[in-house]
Amino acid sequence: MSHILDGKKVAQKLKDRLKIDIENIKSKFDCVPGLAVVQVGNVAASSVYVKAKTKAAKEVGINVYDHHLEATTNQDELINLINQLNNSEDVDGILVQLPLPKTINEEVVLNSILPEKDADGFHPLNIGKLSISPNNDENLMIPCTPYGCLLLLKELDIKLVGKNAVVIGRSNIVGKPMAQLLLKESCTVTTVHSKTVDIKSICKKADILIAAIGKPEFVNKDWVKEGAIIIDVGINRVKINEDKSKLVGDVLFSDVEQKVSAISPVPGGVGPMTIACLLRNTTISCKNRLIN
Repeated sequence: MSHILDGKKVAQKLKDRLKIDIENIKSKFDCVPGLAVVQVGNVAASSVYVKAKTKAAKEVGINVYDHHLEATTNQDELINLINQLNNSEDVDGILVQLPLPKTINEEVVLNSILPEKDADGFHPLNIGKLSISPNNDENLMIPCTPYGCLLLLKELDIKLVGKNAVVIGRSNIVGKPMAQLLLKESCTVTTVHSKTVDIKSICKKADILIAAIGKPEFVNKDWVKEGAIIIDVGINRVKINEDKSKLVGDVLFSDVEQKVSAISPVPGGVGPMTIACLLRNTTISCKNRLIN
């Protein structure tokens, strides 16, 4: 039977460490990290995510500043708010919940956040530092979901050096930074995507398979080799019937579970890790500000 990677448990371990860090910051500097959460409009899923992130931040001792804007908010108004938050001494991390209304350019908005306050780790300067730094530096602002995946892998206490890792998906948010993090661990990394020829044969050679393609239950047992490790990043809502739906990953869990050595479930795998790593980035930002 495969080892189920419990994201909730691993995330709680990280949050417990952060809580101690924040208590030490408060004791030494008489302040705590501050996280500004910006949501535009009333997308139901976004509201759920914001609520979860806000709750987790407060649990570890981070001050949360909620900014819930009307759906009619324009790009200039949103950037004006971000500039105010950039200049606020109380705010160490800024999170803009995606997606934004179609009238707003997400890239322009995210790039307007100061790199040192970029809680998501999406800013080009932070991505650049991730690419050129010699290792996975604890002081870097690292994209939350990929870093959460790496922490899940490290929980297995296995040697990553030389492992054949395949990342399905090349998004700026997950696929590309995930490949960078694995390279820093000295894995041999292949990224496959919608234009890749014969994806299945490449995936079947992977010791570590990161599925981040956004297609429900796309990867089945014919795609994975015996004893592989799978991290399932996908979060897809599928209908069971007219009245009910469920969350599934990009991997057909029931099909591959008995074939692999370890797998992250959906829900309860990568999701909690993403939130914990958001809190980690905010705390890192605060420490960098106070120490430097």
